[in-house]
Amino acid sequence: MSFALRAVLIGWPAFVMAGVLEMLVFAVVDPASLTWFGQEPIGWSHSAVYTVTFLIFWAVIATAGAITQLLGEPVLSRSTR
Repeated sequence: MSFALRAVLIGWPAFVMAGVLEMLVFAVVDPASLTWFGQEPIGWSHSAVYTVTFLIFWAVIATAGAITQLLGEPVLSRSTR
């Protein structure tokens, strides 16, 4: 399987699930109420908070998918012989 195909197979579902997670989180959390470790407010615009958190969610979910792909690869290659 090519790298580009693997990237799409990992990245696209991660993108969709990051969007779902973003909606779930910000249905209960107000971006204006976020603080740095309980101290001072972040002071970012709502769209900046949404963008940064979406990218973090996407990266975490894609990393989990990539690790799963790497760990399952030896099993998949043995079972197709």
